[in-house]
Amino acid sequence: QVQLVESGGGLVQAGGSLRLSCIASGRTLSSYSMGWFRQAPGKEREFVAAISWSGSRTIYADSVKGRFTISRDNAKNTVYLQMNSLKPEDTAVYYCAAGPYSPRAREYEYWGQGTSVTVSS
Repeated sequence: QVQLVESGGGLVQAGGSLRLSCIASGRTLSSYSMGWFRQAPGKEREFVAAISWSGSRTIYADSVKGRFTISRDNAKNTVYLQMNSLKPEDTAVYYCAAGPYSPRAREYEYWGQGTSVTVSS
């Protein structure tokens, strides 16, 4: 069993930056690939980024490519999402998830409760 807790969300102006963190407990994160997903009001949850268990592979949604960076520190059991050049359309609740290396939410086993990001124009 893995418990995931996200932090780092908040209110930021367009063009600004935020760094989200996801800390795991219960089992070591190095056993899992990790993903970030987001859900905007009235919309379905969508894939943002994923990183393999070793950190050697990453994938990104086209909408965030070049602006967001996913990384991990297995020694700290933590995964990060650095978000730069934020846009109002990035406003959403952001979730981290543990599971296989995949952009498909249904394949992930464990989920955090989410952290809210609001980007003002």
